[in-house]
Amino acid sequence: MTVIESRPVRTDRVEVCAAPPPAHPRPDGEDRYTISEVSTLTGLTAHTLRWYERIGLMPHVDRSHTGQRRFSNRDLDWLGFVGKLRLTGMPVADMVRYAELIRVGEETFEERQELLERTRRDVLNRMAELRDTIAVLDHKIGFYADARKASERV
Repeated sequence: MTVIESRPVRTDRVEVCAAPPPAHPRPDGEDRYTISEVSTLTGLTAHTLRWYERIGLMPHVDRSHTGQRRFSNRDLDWLGFVGKLRLTGMPVADMVRYAELIRVGEETFEERQELLERTRRDVLNRMAELRDTIAVLDHKIGFYADARKASERV
């Protein structure tokens, strides 16, 4: 599964370059991380990682012969992507749906794309709202700065 594209992507007249995956602490083939190591690497709690697995957001986590979870570099990449989805405000149910669609296969590309496009539109709308909010804050900050300067002149 490719989680992060490493090629330029054209979006709404602006070309952005998707970031390459971060360097992993261990090379592929030697990438067996415990839940506590993944917790340290990602900032997610062990409880959250177990919950992600339970709800189907990470159903492919391997287990050792003693039943301990063993995460891979692929899992770290997926968790990085899930973190980005969380930052967008995507509901957990949509993230789980996206993960399910990936497991189904290539025939779900269109539905996955639609889900991500809808999320992107939501993010752009929130960004516009935040720009408006910044403008209001800047106006108020300027008002107080001008008022302070005026009172210092008196």
